[in-house]
Amino acid sequence: NLYISKRLARTLRTNKFQVTFDQDFDAVVQGCTYRPEEGTWITPEVANAYGEFHRRGHAHSVEVWQQGVLVGGLYGVAIGGLFAGESMFSTVSDASKIALVALVSRLKEKGYQLFDLQIINEHTSTMGASEISRNDYLARVKSAIKKDICF
Repeated sequence: NLYISKRLARTLRTNKFQVTFDQDFDAVVQGCTYRPEEGTWITPEVANAYGEFHRRGHAHSVEVWQQGVLVGGLYGVAIGGLFAGESMFSTVSDASKIALVALVSRLKEKGYQLFDLQIINEHTSTMGASEISRNDYLARVKSAIKKDICF
């Protein structure tokens, strides 16, 4: 269940951001690696592996643009009706939230059954993310990966 705050809904209505899918996958991954205060798990080898997944049609990105500049995005891996979000970034306020809203809309439209955020944090929990039991998760994965869905 996606929760969109009133402030984010106002931002979405301004149309000051443009959203695309799979238009600049490598730039999104690169944006996700830049975390000078935290460090990153996305090594060059990991980035290359996800790039190969993307070229084979298994990994996808959401890009958020402002006046032609990439200001946020996210990427993840799709298997059947399962989408596993891997990482997100933003360089301006709300850009990653806009990417998340666009992705959830796309996943619903295409018939995806499960969106795995992998880690619940303050950012995603305020938008409605919640944990489920391991058994429930495994049952949902088993069902979702059997679906034939094109991102």
